[in-house]
Amino acid sequence: MTQNDKLIIANCSGYLGDKLSAARELIEGGEIHVLTGDYLAELTMALLFRMKMKAPEKGYATTFLKQMNDVMGLCLEKNIKIVANAGGLNPKGLAAELEKIAGQLGIRPRIACIEGDDLLPRLEDLQQQGEEFRHLDKGTSLKEAGAMPITANAYLGGWGITKALSEGADIVVGGRIADAALVSGPSAWKFGWKQDDWDRMAGAYAAGHIIECGAQATGGNYSFIEEVPSFKNVGYPIAEMHEDGSFVITKHPGTGGLVSVGTVTAQLLYEVREPAYLTPDVKVRFDTINIRQEAADRVLIDGIRGESPTGSAKVCINNLYGYRNSMTVVLTGLDIEKKAEIVEETIFDLLGGKDQFSFTNVQLIRIDKENPEHNDVACAHLKISLMDPDQKKVGKLFSAKLVEMALSNIPGFTMTSPPSNGSPALQHWPTLVKNEFLEHKISMNGSEFTVKPVGSYPAVTDIQPKDVALVDVPMDNTQKIHLGRLFASRSGDKGGNANLGVWAKNIESYSFLNRFLTTEKLKDLLPDMKEFDIERYELPNLFAINFYIKGALGEGVAASVRNDPQAKTLGEYLRAKVIEVPETILK
Repeated sequence: MTQNDKLIIANCSGYLGDKLSAARELIEGGEIHVLTGDYLAELTMALLFRMKMKAPEKGYATTFLKQMNDVMGLCLEKNIKIVANAGGLNPKGLAAELEKIAGQLGIRPRIACIEGDDLLPRLEDLQQQGEEFRHLDKGTSLKEAGAMPITANAYLGGWGITKALSEGADIVVGGRIADAALVSGPSAWKFGWKQDDWDRMAGAYAAGHIIECGAQATGGNYSFIEEVPSFKNVGYPIAEMHEDGSFVITKHPGTGGLVSVGTVTAQLLYEVREPAYLTPDVKVRFDTINIRQEAADRVLIDGIRGESPTGSAKVCINNLYGYRNSMTVVLTGLDIEKKAEIVEETIFDLLGGKDQFSFTNVQLIRIDKENPEHNDVACAHLKISLMDPDQKKVGKLFSAKLVEMALSNIPGFTMTSPPSNGSPALQHWPTLVKNEFLEHKISMNGSEFTVKPVGSYPAVTDIQPKDVALVDVPMDNTQKIHLGRLFASRSGDKGGNANLGVWAKNIESYSFLNRFLTTEKLKDLLPDMKEFDIERYELPNLFAINFYIKGALGEGVAASVRNDPQAKTLGEYLRAKVIEVPETILK
């Protein structure tokens, strides 16, 4: 296969705040044809809203401008296309700034801007036309909830990118373009795919999902840390796309990190739900993926099947939910539970009772140890969280009352932080909008183009999940071991829900895992998840199980009171649990 037979796509950003130098390192480290950057998460849209409130001309990823100032000329020289969703809430503003930078550099790239995702100005009109924007988990309509939306963005697919590149764009920027569409758009442009090339599109979206989070596919956040040769200068991921939709995941030589079946599997399991992975342009059947190590730091994926997408697009709405504040009291030494009870009773008595607030949460976090050898491990934390539409009630009124208790309450009273005013709580509202109300609006060099989302196509009926036969695992002799010594995990947030993927390295270990790790067993191992509805999905072709935990993160990252509001640590928490496993799979 020649270089002309493939499209080499590298991703330099997995989030707003990722490594600035990654763009130049990817361009100079080896051959690439497209440089992508994913800057948007559900939380990021809320952060960009706050930015835009302070400076209306902004609302985009300003770090992207710094990267472009550094590499725009080099990309133009090497004919490397740039595709990013860094436009956030103001794609046109970002495009205008890119034009300024290009002028200062003395170059003239063709810059395309994609809009059409921002539904906030249209919400009332769309509701009058029958769109209720019902919460995907709660079933409540936006109006029934009396919500106060501050952002509302539909997830656009990759066909707007394809059109922009076909019209000669060198740089394509947009707002809430779906993360993985940054790969599907250029791939469809390069290979001339049609909308109903489902299997090819499924391959591109799978590749996009793998590389969208940057170094998380090349050893970052990987459970089996002993397998990663070096965490210094971890290389960023590259997808070598082929015309048939198959691809190789790799990284530049001489960089740290690792590309293995394990690191790629882990990323495939990140922030997903059922095996039919929904995207704006295609349903990707993760249960049909073939994955194998082709060579060192080269993983080949093929055989992926795709189905026509639904007739609706996902919409991320952020509502102003009020204000929140959390304060933590340190409890030390003996009688921890009694001290916690005294603090809780006292503070809510001073505040006039719990029913004064729209939401209260008190967590006693036992990090203290018996017969401690250090002052710090003699301490537990009592985290008190409040939420209310009235900022004064959850701000200094609350935190100052805690301070007033310092000399009149439990022995050793101290806190982990000074009094706080609290911060806005933004409720994540996942919902849908019909495709008929959407279009990609592309502007470039004074010209404008529009692209409609994927239309209606017949259902694909011939897809069968890859068949993997489980084997018998004798349970005669067992041994206690930390779950994480045998199994890897990857967890993350999906609005107010969390996903937790767990996978094994071979069929014997997976056969045990599949039978052992039921939903009920997961709740036994993680008691703080017992109250939540949990869905369980099997992906035997990846030796994996995925759990989708509904409501674990409350109203979403920007309103969650958990210490880990994005569920990043949930997988490692599970791996720390001690279980009994048959000795045969330890070999």
